[in-house]
Amino acid sequence: MFVRVNMSDNYRTLWERHWWWRSREFLLRGEIERTARQGTIKRILDVGCGDGLFFDFLGRFGAVAGIEADERRVNDPLRRDQIRVMAIDREFQTEEPYDLIVMLDVLEHIEDDIGVLSALRRSLTPGGRILLTVPALPILWSRHDEANGHFRRYTKPTLRAALIRAGFQIKKVQYFFFWTIAPMLLRRLVSPSGKGRAAVEDYAVAVPPVPINQTLKMISNCEHVLGRILPTPIGGSILAIAVNSADSADIGS
Repeated sequence: MFVRVNMSDNYRTLWERHWWWRSREFLLRGEIERTARQGTIKRILDVGCGDGLFFDFLGRFGAVAGIEADERRVNDPLRRDQIRVMAIDREFQTEEPYDLIVMLDVLEHIEDDIGVLSALRRSLTPGGRILLTVPALPILWSRHDEANGHFRRYTKPTLRAALIRAGFQIKKVQYFFFWTIAPMLLRRLVSPSGKGRAAVEDYAVAVPPVPINQTLKMISNCEHVLGRILPTPIGGSILAIAVNSADSADIGS
């Protein structure tokens, strides 16, 4: 049977069980391991960290802290001291800079994306990196985006432009979840945007039955592995890695 999950209240369930979250983590682990081999990482900031669900993995590479805007997602007493509950804006600053900032499907929730990217760049050490993922392709906009408070879906050119305006040097921008485009177009037809507040409030994500869930995760993981050799031309999501250049100007300020 399908398990329907409200995303704000049960984010842990989705992270631990849903094929999309499991497969995205598979991709991210490889990218972070490769990033760690390219330079020293001592301090890591996870922006939009939820309940610190990625902390165990990130902690292999350095000391981890997190920021989460939704207090309902912060429930683990073992992680509470590592997480600041706060919204992030263009005035954000940290007491000490970080070597790596991870921002997973968060930027689309922020209206002033360039201002926040600029603030995060100032929170990085010279040569420090940001790794982020965002939903892709405006044509895929649906009730899912409205229910989750998205301001936009990105393309590679628009995400690249936002990072450059914020003063970053681009290392990688690539699509992933190519195979999901057809189902997401169908979702747009079945669940279009603009259906009203009640429709948005009732929206939930379903965790598929185990055989389907495992199959979709396997398909996605295979795509991620193949994508290291032959990147996909489009996809339902985008991954970007960018570097804080020491001489970058605060263009987004």
